[in-house]
Amino acid sequence: MQKAVPFSGLVRADHALIAEMVTPRARVLDVGCADGALLHLLAATKDVDARGVELSREKVNQCVTRGLSVIQGDADRDLADYPDQAFDFAILSLTIQATRHPKTVLENLLRIGRHAIVSFPNFGHWRIRAQLLLSGRMPMTPNLPEPWYTTADAHLCTIKDFVDLVALVDAEVEDAVAFNAKGQRLPIKRSLSLQNLLGEKAVFKLRRKS
Repeated sequence: MQKAVPFSGLVRADHALIAEMVTPRARVLDVGCADGALLHLLAATKDVDARGVELSREKVNQCVTRGLSVIQGDADRDLADYPDQAFDFAILSLTIQATRHPKTVLENLLRIGRHAIVSFPNFGHWRIRAQLLLSGRMPMTPNLPEPWYTTADAHLCTIKDFVDLVALVDAEVEDAVAFNAKGQRLPIKRSLSLQNLLGEKAVFKLRRKS
């Protein structure tokens, strides 16, 4: 793999959390890697074998220009082509809510990687609940900035919903962190209901039950 140029710049909060969960020199697949910011961070700070899949041809070209190994692909269609446990970590960052079949995508992540890491915006946050209650309209927040008729987020969920999905696909949670707008971390194991209320986003590290 071509070596990525040294990392510089601001790090997104969920990317920083994901990087903490990834072990050095691991084999990593980032699904829906966008402009490659997370792959770039992992390659530069964890010396991983970083690979990516991205739907947008323009963003794939951006990644390749930055020295990243990224191919064009669709999480809903193309993950089935990857062999079992081909990677140490299969990552889906702020993308699962935009897939057509989230359950199938999550099952593929757990099959492809020894660990799966998933981050997503939490639709159970108190601001979203308040907007829906008071306005009677689909909420818009800094994490969900588009109106319902243009957003790609077709399958929004709460932290509690995602925990239910993890159980449904016979996986277990290795680590999980919710965080608010200030980037303050809210460990989910303390109180799931509280984190579902206060966390604007969440990051889960998962594996299949043995």
